[in-house]
Amino acid sequence: MNWYDKLNEYFPVEEMKSKDHMETLLQEKDGVYGKDEGPCHVLMYAEFDEFLFVDYLFVSSKSRGQGLGGKLIEKLKAKNKPIILEVEPVDYEDTDTAKRLTFYARNGFSHARRIGYSRRSLATGEKTDLEILYWAPDHEGEESVEQAIYDHMRKTYEEIHTYKDEDFYGESYEHTDDVFDFHTEESRKEDILEPFTASA
Repeated sequence: MNWYDKLNEYFPVEEMKSKDHMETLLQEKDGVYGKDEGPCHVLMYAEFDEFLFVDYLFVSSKSRGQGLGGKLIEKLKAKNKPIILEVEPVDYEDTDTAKRLTFYARNGFSHARRIGYSRRSLATGEKTDLEILYWAPDHEGEESVEQAIYDHMRKTYEEIHTYKDEDFYGESYEHTDDVFDFHTEESRKEDILEPFTASA
């Protein structure tokens, strides 16, 4: 099974980019969009000057619990840049969701509680609410970190997620301003990682 098939089998359709989209990113954004692949994992990520974005992280079920995912994250942390990624909201009926959040809590990630992110899938036509997790090498204070993470996510959306979208999907994704919100301190969300921190 090739790397794309592994991702496509694991991730829901509304989160998957097309194979053409991802192969074009690898070719045309060489040095920014990258792939780290092994027999039991696939890591797709974007590296900008200021931050890293984890697009997809897949570890085969037979290799889970052996520390492979943690080693891949440590490799990214060694670059000493903030790392950001998207996760689905908590679904307590989906055990993978809980395992994923426990994994990121264990690896020192935080929930960007002031960022609203709701994106329409071109595959299904439905809106999906997503949450942003981040790891920052130097916590200057949550306020300044979350503002930077917000700016980084907008850049990722514009340069990675919607890159040549009409060519690949026949239509465009929504404008960045319609997808992201930066909430006030008073209206920030509950920390989705908190229930999983104790078990991390």
